[in-house]
Amino acid sequence: MEETKAVSSSSNTTAKKKAKSKDGVFSKIADFFSGVKAEFGKIIWPTKDDIIKQTTAVVVVSAICCALIAVLDIVFEYGVNFITSIF
Repeated sequence: MEETKAVSSSSNTTAKKKAKSKDGVFSKIADFFSGVKAEFGKIIWPTKDDIIKQTTAVVVVSAICCALIAVLDIVFEYGVNFITSIF
């Protein structure tokens, strides 16, 4: 009796595969968007405090990098001007 269940479930999956292969383009698109909707339900959105902390960190690091690049630019400009004034 168990063998018949295995055979019948096997034939059910084969029938499902055949039915799925005959699905149209619109059915596949609908399946895609239903999958997207399911994945969006799994997203854990950050809290307002997390966003504020992360934004502050990005702004501070950007300002530090900007200042570092400005200082290096001034130093290299001074160095190149010094070298060119010698020759």
